[in-house]
Amino acid sequence: MKKVLIDTDVLLDFFFDRQPFSLDSAKILSLCELNKIQGFITPVIYSNMYYLLRKVASHEKVIEKLNKLLTITDVLIIDKAVVYKSLNSKFKDFEDALQNYAAENSNSINVILTRNTKDFKNSKLGVFTPDNYLKLIK
Repeated sequence: MKKVLIDTDVLLDFFFDRQPFSLDSAKILSLCELNKIQGFITPVIYSNMYYLLRKVASHEKVIEKLNKLLTITDVLIIDKAVVYKSLNSKFKDFEDALQNYAAENSNSINVILTRNTKDFKNSKLGVFTPDNYLKLIK
């Protein structure tokens, strides 16, 4: 099974129904739910999602949505080694570096799904938009 890191922007597209990207995000999450791919998310992404969703929904509703997401995805570890690599990397965005090195350190993820592919130009992993990834796996 393909193992992919799903970046924050992909999840935001889904939860906020951001057109025209939400359909591809929904397809990615559906593949996770059907066990066609194994989706991973970092704790930082969960924190960011809570913060952003909480602006438009109650705590209870946000927790419900994030619990549902947790049933179809797995969580990567961010430890001292990941933070160290991120702080000392060529990534311009610290959060993107955390996502990248958490995925790299897993030794099983080989794809990052994001709409901000340029932000991951220093990654050793394959970086795809959801749209391009869906075309690739057909």
